[in-house]
Amino acid sequence: MPAGHAPETLSRFLKGCLPEMLRTLRRLVEAESPSIEKRPSDRCCRLLAKEWRRRGASVEILPQKDRGGHVRVHWTPAAARRSRRQLLVLGHYDTVYAGGTLRKMPWRLHGAKASGPGVFDMKAGIVQALFALHALRKLRLPVRKRLVFLWTSDEEIGSGTSRKHIEKEARRSDAVFVLEPALGPRGHLKTSRKGVGEAEIVVRGRAAHAGLAPQNGINAAHELARQITRLEGWNDRRRGVTVNVGIIEGGTRVNVIPERARGVVDLRASTLRDMRRIEQRLRALRPILPGARLEVHGGFSRARLERQMSEALYVRARSLAAKLGFALGESSAGGGSDGNFTAALGIPTLDGLGAVGDGAHSPGEYILIHRMPERAALLALLLACS
Repeated sequence: MPAGHAPETLSRFLKGCLPEMLRTLRRLVEAESPSIEKRPSDRCCRLLAKEWRRRGASVEILPQKDRGGHVRVHWTPAAARRSRRQLLVLGHYDTVYAGGTLRKMPWRLHGAKASGPGVFDMKAGIVQALFALHALRKLRLPVRKRLVFLWTSDEEIGSGTSRKHIEKEARRSDAVFVLEPALGPRGHLKTSRKGVGEAEIVVRGRAAHAGLAPQNGINAAHELARQITRLEGWNDRRRGVTVNVGIIEGGTRVNVIPERARGVVDLRASTLRDMRRIEQRLRALRPILPGARLEVHGGFSRARLERQMSEALYVRARSLAAKLGFALGESSAGGGSDGNFTAALGIPTLDGLGAVGDGAHSPGEYILIHRMPERAALLALLLACS
């Protein structure tokens, strides 16, 4: 702990910032930022850049052709000006909600909770990081390394344009702190994550009139249904394997035997062995209906985040949380994050440092307001002590 700055001082300062934190969070939530809608995402990107510049940081927008821009923020304290060492704080501002969701799911304060699209996953985490930096500067805590904050626009759809930026910054960093939401009502950190991927199964059959000549057709939708039944049998909750067909497409008209069908499959596994086994089984799929053809694309794209990459940082975070007056647990998460990328590079990575709440990706998404200052304080201490 930096000399002369008791955790109580930091905690008290950030509790006093809570009204401003909530005003900032409301601006971000009401700046809708769907992953696949570039124009609103770019508006949110510019708002983010403005908020961080107001706090004295240097900000660069990394524009993207088809997605919102990524926001790279950096601050170099006096003690770090002769050093190339840095810490990376990572997260995303895109959400799974389509533009216009605010009309049926508005920003709302109700009792101890705040709700709205993306409030939990993960705009509150970004606000906590913003005010962690604000506290570090105002209280003049002696930070020894350059701080880089990277807020991306496409994590919810696979980080296609941001991955290269994430990995570039991670390779320069001594540690990565991921502001994804905490796990559960106690705010556990995520010290391990499953490997995550996505596969596409395309079935090609033969069109025919469903009434006059059904014998001449090969029904691609029926073939896909049979393949989905196969995939269902691959689930093994005991081993942490989940295979979920989340998108099904096919057919043109009800009286036409469909010549094409498509399924998109979410893949998750807890071990490298199971990840490889699932990919091998996908490649080995063969048609069931005579004459049907299969194409299989994709597979696992995020390696699992292993606990050994988080353990030392978690032990430090738990100790700092105790000094701030709260207990901090850990859990394994079924979802993936950009922290999977950084841990796979061998960079110590601690995930789940964001907001405490629940309901990610659902109409009931919310955060617990009173937990925001303590989580911001924890991040500030981690940055000062790493």
